[in-house]
Amino acid sequence: MNGKEAVSLKPAVRVHRRIAEIGREAWDACAGNPDYVDNPFICFDFLDALEESNCAVERTGWAPQHLSVEDHNGRVAAVLPLYLKSHSQGEYIFDHAWADAYERAGGRYYPKLLSAAPFTPATGARLLVRPDVDVAAARGFLLGGALTLCERMKASSFHVNFPTADEWAWMGEQGLALREGQQYHWNNRDYGSFDDFLAALSSGRRKTIRRERRDAAEGLEILCLTGADLREEHWDAFFAFYMDTGNRKWGRPYLSRPFFSMLGERMADRVLLIMARRNGRWIAGALNLIGGDCLYGRNWGCVEDVPFLHFELCYYQAIEWAIGRGLARVEAGAQGQHKIARGYLPAPVYSAHYIADPALRAPVERYLAQERQQVEQEMEWLSDELSPFRKED
Repeated sequence: MNGKEAVSLKPAVRVHRRIAEIGREAWDACAGNPDYVDNPFICFDFLDALEESNCAVERTGWAPQHLSVEDHNGRVAAVLPLYLKSHSQGEYIFDHAWADAYERAGGRYYPKLLSAAPFTPATGARLLVRPDVDVAAARGFLLGGALTLCERMKASSFHVNFPTADEWAWMGEQGLALREGQQYHWNNRDYGSFDDFLAALSSGRRKTIRRERRDAAEGLEILCLTGADLREEHWDAFFAFYMDTGNRKWGRPYLSRPFFSMLGERMADRVLLIMARRNGRWIAGALNLIGGDCLYGRNWGCVEDVPFLHFELCYYQAIEWAIGRGLARVEAGAQGQHKIARGYLPAPVYSAHYIADPALRAPVERYLAQERQQVEQEMEWLSDELSPFRKED
C-alpha cells in the first residue's frame, strides 16, 4: 500500500449474478493491482465476454456468484470470481473421484462453488484486492463470504483453482486443504534469439528441433497475428480448428463462436493468434493470450494433419515470440510430458479446497498430503532425468 493507511472496509459481502453488476472500472481496480502479475484471464473484459457469449452461465453449469467487498465510501475494494458449478468440466483440477466416492456413499457433491478463470488452466490472483486496501482484511472477508455462501446454498464444497503461491499458502493457514499439481513452462534465460535457446540444449535435441521446425513449415506460410491484424476471417478459421479438436478430444467444446469475436474486439492487443496456411487456405492455428511477463498458450486446432505442426505453432513459435518481446515465461497449458523435450520444464500449480462434510474432508486431506509429496518428487525426477538442456546449464 506504499506506506499509506489502509482503507477501512464494510463488514459485508455482496453476491453478483453477473460480473457486469460490478462493472469494468470497479473490477479492474482490484484485478489490476500492481502487486499482481498482469494476467489477462482475471480482467473484466475476459470474464465478461465468457458470460455475454453464454459460455460461463448457469445453463452451461457455470452460474456466476461473484463476490465483492466495499469500503466505507461505497467503492468496491475487493472481488472474487466465483461460480456455482453443477459438474466438474472445464476446470483442469480434477475432483471427479471425490464426487464419485461421495455420491456412492449417499452424499450430493453438486452443486459446488469454484473460484477460477473458466476453462483456463493458468495461474493468477483470485482474491483480488484494490491496492490501497489491507490485503489480509479483504481476503478474510472474501473467504468468509465464500464459505457462508457455500453453507447457504447447500453446496458440498468450495474450491480455488490456480491461485498464486502466496494466496495458496494463505488459504492453507486459514484451514483449507492444499493441493499441488504440475504443468510444463518454458523460462526465458535472457535469450537473445531462438538460436540462443537452442544453444542451451543438448546437441541431440537441437538437431531434432531444427528438423521438426523445417518439416513442419515446408510449403506453409506462418503468421503471428495480434492487435489490428486480427480479423473475423481469422476467427472463423480458428473456430473451425477449435471445434474439430474439441469434438475429437472431449466431446463438447466449451467456447462459442461469439466469444472469439468479443475477444478480438475487446482484447486484441492481448491476443496472439499463430496461424498456418497452405496456398491461401488456413489449415491450423494456436491461440495465446499475452500477460505482463508471460505468454499463455490456450487452444490449438487444425484441419490438415501435418507432422510436427502442433509443436511449431504451439511451442516453438511461442518461444520465439516471447524471446522477441522479452517475456519471462511461456505457459503452454495443462498436461503433456512431451513438452519437456521442447524446453518446457515441470512447474508447480496450486489449488485450495474446503469440503463441508467431515466424512469426505478427512480422506481428501489425507490423500492430498500424499499427492503433494508425490508431485514434488515427480517434478524433481522429470527435471533431472528428462531435461533437454545441457547438463552444465
